[in-house]
This record gives sequence, structure tokens and C-alpha cells, in this order.
Amino acid sequence: MRKTILFLLGILTISGLFTGCGKKDSPNTLTILNYGKYIEPEVLDMFEEETGIKIEYEEYITPENMYTKYKAGAIDYDLVCTSDYMVEKLINEGEVLELNFNNIPLAVNLDNTYFDFCKSFDPQNRYTLPYFFGTVGILYNKEMVDESKVDSWDILWDKSYSGKIIMADSVRDSFMVAEKRLGYSLNTADDDRLREAQNLLIEQKPLVYSYLVDEAQDEMIAENAAMAVVYSGEAGLALEYNDKLAFSVPKEGSNMWIDAWFMPKSAKHTENAEKFLNFLCREDIARLNFDYVYYATPNMQVKESLDTELQENTTIFPPTEILDNCEVLKPLDDETTMRYNLYWKEIKSAD
Repeated sequence: MRKTILFLLGILTISGLFTGCGKKDSPNTLTILNYGKYIEPEVLDMFEEETGIKIEYEEYITPENMYTKYKAGAIDYDLVCTSDYMVEKLINEGEVLELNFNNIPLAVNLDNTYFDFCKSFDPQNRYTLPYFFGTVGILYNKEMVDESKVDSWDILWDKSYSGKIIMADSVRDSFMVAEKRLGYSLNTADDDRLREAQNLLIEQKPLVYSYLVDEAQDEMIAENAAMAVVYSGEAGLALEYNDKLAFSVPKEGSNMWIDAWFMPKSAKHTENAEKFLNFLCREDIARLNFDYVYYATPNMQVKESLDTELQENTTIFPPTEILDNCEVLKPLDDETTMRYNLYWKEIKSAD
């Protein structure tokens, strides 16, 4: 909770976090690359205090940003956390090291269900440790939106909400919305279907208030927009701060995502990396991260410690019927990735 309060006040500070080269030649160093605002800062301080290992920490916004940072090779990252399809891409490229789960004994705290989810991109559970999971849907203001229509992606093309719609500033997430509205897979590589999805997004653009990622939740809490395409965790946290808000995963289906940790081939401190992963699995640490991030946690001990109302919160913990109607993003080949990126640039530059 503290994260969002401070972020909304514009005074978020994260002590001990910095970017740069760091002391990568030291055996007491651990270099981490993670999504922004995706770990309780106190957790990093606690790990340093308990182990004497100095953490060098970098953040990124989208999986594509992460891929560019990693492939640039300027920094030897020891641990990376990112989304399913990008993990699979790096595994397929031979860029990921196997984990030694003998060095991560507290992984037993994680529900096997989430290791099963990871099999969609790590078939033998050799490379990854699940972190958080969720869905993508529409966060909306009940006083500004017709709730009878928010069960479909169609509402994002309703001209009566012109200037009140926030779309995801993410190529795969925004294309997913259009693809699902058209009845296509969110992993389509068919160029005709991609062009059809692009045309839909260009048609929608005059209605869009802004394309955002992290800031969408705050704009909705402040009631600056009527609806926003967001991840379920952002929605769950936003609902805590504005009771006019609600969340819907449209009937056409959506993306069920899972973020996981892995050791890239660049890792120089694998023992430290596995110590950190084991630390993350500890109940008190996992609870700190859950309270900070507010996404569905795979840690059974943490979930069982939550009050009944929170355990039954379907925004944070999506029910089976919603997950069964969702797809997991898959990596695309280089040519298809290039087309997605090109078509996204054309959307963003369209008048």
C-alpha cells in the first residue's frame, strides 16, 4: 500500500537502488533487472543486511525494454524478472541458465499450480521461478461508464467516451485488445489479421486520452479517465483507493500472464542469485512483496494468511472460468516482431 500512496503524492523514493556499472568483480555483488515498482524496497535492504551481498538494481518498463537492455551487453545481470513470452524467447535463444533448486529449498512454499503455468514457456521447470500472475482487463469508473457494456472490448471504441479512454503503452497488450475484439489469437502472426487489428487501433486513437503503463492506475484513481486497459494487480490496488472503480475481463478473452525470475547467461554470481530467489520464497518476504505489488502471489503460505475477503477477491485472484478464457503470450519470430513494432509505431504516429 505504501508504494501507491507515495507514488500518488509524487515523493516516491527508493533508498539503495541505483543504476550503473557497479562492482561486478566483487563476489559479494548481485545485479538485478526487474520491472519498475515490482519489489518492496525494504526487501532489498533486508537481503543486503542478512547476507552482506550488495545489490545493484535496475528497472525497466516493458519486456521489450528489458530485452534491449539485456542484449546490449553493457551490464552482466545475475537475475532478471520478466513476462512469460520474453522468458521463452530468451530460453529459445540459449540465454538462460538452469536453476539449481537444491539451492532454493523454500521454493516448496510456492503452489505447484504456478509451476504448471510456467510450463507454458519453461516445459520442464528448469529455468524459472514464478513471481506474480494475473490478467489484463478494463479498470473503469462505475459513475462514468455503462456497466452493462463493460464486459466487452467493444466499449473501448464507443465514441461517447472520447477522450476518456486509457490504452496500454505496450505493443503486445494493445494489439491483444484489438485481436481479441476481432476474435483472433493474441499470438497471431497472420499479416492480414495484424493489419486489421492495426486499423482498429488507428480508428480508436482519436478516442484515447493517453497511452500509459504505470501511470494508468493513478489517472483512474484521480478520476481523470473513465476506463483504462490495465493489469489486474494495478486494478486491485486502485480499487482500494477509489470505491467508484471496478474491473472487468471482457468476454472475448484476454491475456493471462505470469512473471518469473531467471538467471541469464551473463550471470557472474549464480550462488548469490539463488540465495536471493530462496529469500523471495520466504513467507515474510513474500508477504512484504504482495502488500507492495498487490498481484496474485504463488506463495501458498502468504495466500493462506490473507483474510477471506482478500483471498476471494476475483480481481487479484482470477477465478478458473476467467483464466480458462485467456491466452498466454508466446514469443514471435523476428520478422513478426518487426511487423508488430512497425505497425505499433504507425499507430502512435497516426493523426
